[in-house]
Parts: sequence; C-alpha cells; structure tokens
Amino acid sequence: MNTLTRDVTEVVLTCSELDAMSVFQETKAPALALPSGFSSLPQELLPSLERFTKLVLWFGDDVRAWEAAKLFAKKLNDKRCFIIRPSVEDPSPFKALRAGVKLNSVLSKAKPFVHKSIVSFAQLRQEIFSELAHVEQVAGVKWKRYTSLNRLLKGHRRGELTVFTGPTGSGKTTFMSDYSLDLSMQGVNTLWGSFEINNVRLGKMMLTQFSQCNLSKNLGDFGPWADKFEELPMYFMTFFGQESIRKVIEAMSHAVYVHDIAHVVVDNLQFMMGTGEWADRFSKQDAFISAFRKFATNMNCHVTLVIHPRKEKDSEDLTTASVFGGAKATQEADNVLILQDKRLSSVRGRKFLQVTKNRFDGELGVMLLKFDKESLSFAVKEKQTKRTPKDGQSMDENPAEDYHPSREEMGFPAEEG
Repeated sequence: MNTLTRDVTEVVLTCSELDAMSVFQETKAPALALPSGFSSLPQELLPSLERFTKLVLWFGDDVRAWEAAKLFAKKLNDKRCFIIRPSVEDPSPFKALRAGVKLNSVLSKAKPFVHKSIVSFAQLRQEIFSELAHVEQVAGVKWKRYTSLNRLLKGHRRGELTVFTGPTGSGKTTFMSDYSLDLSMQGVNTLWGSFEINNVRLGKMMLTQFSQCNLSKNLGDFGPWADKFEELPMYFMTFFGQESIRKVIEAMSHAVYVHDIAHVVVDNLQFMMGTGEWADRFSKQDAFISAFRKFATNMNCHVTLVIHPRKEKDSEDLTTASVFGGAKATQEADNVLILQDKRLSSVRGRKFLQVTKNRFDGELGVMLLKFDKESLSFAVKEKQTKRTPKDGQSMDENPAEDYHPSREEMGFPAEEG
C-alpha cells in the first residue's frame, strides 16, 4: 500500500504478493495483495480501500475464488468493483505470467460487478415490500368523476402508456378532456398536445366541463370559473397538425423538467403524423409509439395516446385489434381503452368505455357513459344545478354511474331463457 501515491484511484486486488507483482510488472497497473487472500476480507481493511474509485478483483481460477470475489465486491461497494471471472484461460496473475498469457488481455476482460440493466432480487426486495404494504398508493391517483375506473384500472400511475380509441365522432376528445381534467383536479400535472383541434376550443370545452354548466348562457359566471381553472396544473402544447416527433418529445421533456408533468395527452397520433412521404405508415407509427413508450418509462410520466381505429362496420364492436396500424401500439401499451358507441346499431344502444387491456392487475370491464350536452361531460349527476365557485370553496366532483349495462343496453341480442 505504501508504494501507491495519493493520486492513484484505480487498483487491482489480488490474493498474493506474487500475483500483485506480476500484474504491476506486466501491465503497470497499481496492484495490492490482500493479506488473507480470498479466504477473508477483515473489516479493518475497508477504510484503507475507500480512497479508490475502481477496484478490479483478480483472484484465481477456481470456484472458491469466484465466490469470494462476489462476496468481497458486496462488502467493498459493488458499484465500484470489476471482476475477472476465473477460468482456465484466465488464471491468477502469477499463473498467467508463467504460462505465457498476456496479462493486459486478461485485465481488459474485467467486467462491472453491477450492470445498470440487471438487478437481483435483493436489490428489489425493499421496493416489493413497499408495494405490498402500500397497495392503494401504488395503484395511483383515483378518479372522482369516473369512480368506475378505480374499480377497473385501480388508479392513474406514472410511467405507463395508455392507448385510447373509438369510432369517428363518438366523442373521444370530449371524453379524454373530461378524463384528464378529473386527474388534474386531483393534483396530477397535465400537459395536453391537441393536434386535431386548437387550444382555444379545447380550453372552452374543458372550462365548460369544469364548471358543469353552459357558460355561453351564463357569461357572468365566466370570470369566477376561469379564475378557478387557472389554479389547475394544466398546460397545453402549441403544436397543431403534422409535427416532428423530435420536437414533440423535446417539448414534453421540457415540461416534465420545468412543470413536473405527470400526464401527457396526445390527441391524436394520426394528426400528429400527418400524411408525409413515408411509404409505410405502419412503420412510421411504430417509430412514434416507440418514442412515446421510451419517454413514459425514462421520464416516469404517464402518456395517453388517442389513436383512430381501423374502419369497422357500425354493427361490430371495436376490439384491441381495431386500433389503427400494426400490433405495436397495443403491445407496448399498459392500458387499452375503447369508447364503444352502440347508438348507430341499436335503438337502445348506449355509449360505454371498455377496458380491454390492463397490465397492472388484469382487471377488464366496461363503464356506461351518459353524455350531458349542457356541460359537455360524460360525468354528471341526474339533476344538475348551476353553481358558481366562491373564494375558498372546494367543488364536489360529479361521479359517473358505477353501473354494469345489460346486453341489450350495449346493443347485444338478449340471451335466450
């Protein structure tokens, strides 16, 4: 140890003086011999090794040396440890020298003990316990307007990708506006990317849904409601129509960094992609979806993609396979939501939201929707009264019906018997 200068930050640990001397002679790399070899690593030695940022453990070519190297790495802080895996081709340094093996080539094979893409159960253990002990918190933020979604999806969680689809004209943007507004009212910082309708129209719809009344008929209430809406953590991207995925991801990343965004809504993917000159639109869409999936995971931010479905017959229900493009969208998604509209195929047909994929716990099902034209909301009470917010007054959200529709109400033929 006394031969190493203070500026040495990397060292090779060996099991004997001969091994240490062989390493230094052939590679000029600083080397130390552990006093007890690989039989033990006394606790009192650890402080003297704290100064090194990189430790290469080169012990020998048998199983005991390998097991000792793994054990010592944990004691020495495995994040700074590199290991030369023992083998006949890569023996201990002194044996390698006597056998004519180039020690530099063996030393170059040292691998990090810890890989950033690999973890052990021991590293996951505490997080697993935390998830088991805090089930409700892990499930995510609860909806207050759409309480049935709490039963199906359990909550809104960061880092997930949701794909939402529905027939043209069924109200996808209207529902998603209300859906995201509900979460924003629970403190979920939200960023909207509306590539189909401009932000003024979107904002007008959201404000109407927020107030639960027709503000065009009650212009005197606009100011108080607008003041309340400004307090929500809701932000809007200024893109419209076709846009570069690079610019969109860049804006989203900035919003996460500056505004702590937890939920990004992209409405919709086809408008954002535009027509372009891509020969294969499926390939282009797959590239966009991969970018959003990577963003959701790396930034720990929930991304909801609104995607038009393929053209289907009005009499047929949309399925997971109905999402436009290849299968990548639904494969990458953690949740798949479908707005089913049975009004065009049945006299008693209704709209309902169907959860066809739920990676969190596998729960699937439907939630009946009842649209109110005055408030532009799918989540309204039976009797609606005009309300105006007062300073310091919190607004009670209106839950959607927690109702399971019958087969006839959903447009299916009634079961015999």
